[in-house]
Amino acid sequence: MTVWKTSSIGAHDFASPVTDRWLEDYVAGEVFEYGSITVTEADILEFAQRYDPQSIHIDEDVAREGPFGGLIASGWQTASVFMRMFADNFLTAVGSLSSPGIDELRWTAPVRPGDALRIRVTVDESRRSRSKPDRGIIRTTGEMFNQDGTVVLTLRAMNLIAARSS
Repeated sequence: MTVWKTSSIGAHDFASPVTDRWLEDYVAGEVFEYGSITVTEADILEFAQRYDPQSIHIDEDVAREGPFGGLIASGWQTASVFMRMFADNFLTAVGSLSSPGIDELRWTAPVRPGDALRIRVTVDESRRSRSKPDRGIIRTTGEMFNQDGTVVLTLRAMNLIAARSS
């Protein structure tokens, strides 16, 4: 398995590293960008053979004749690449408690071999819990782009994050 290293490509990043990031560090309205990860043909084939063995993901000849005109990554692989960059760069390594889920997950364009992907995360809401003041919730909008700036994935995420102080 390939391990990727991503870094901020936005105008700014958090003042605190992921190893010292808490609820208070997530401010509504802030936007962060991270990337990139290049998806190879081997990555697409390996993921698809293991998790999503549809012909458009595993058979180049069939995929060429299909609706996308060639091999494409599984949407689940695209979401997994997003999650890798989200976890490595945006989510706190010390304060992330869990996630109740993701809403509105969309694969808006195919990811092809050689695509270099980056993400943009916008903090839509950050608030402390009234019932459990040692934590709070952040809601974010996530977008993933290929090297041409085409949006290939969108989602809305919710995460429970520990507070620095209660």
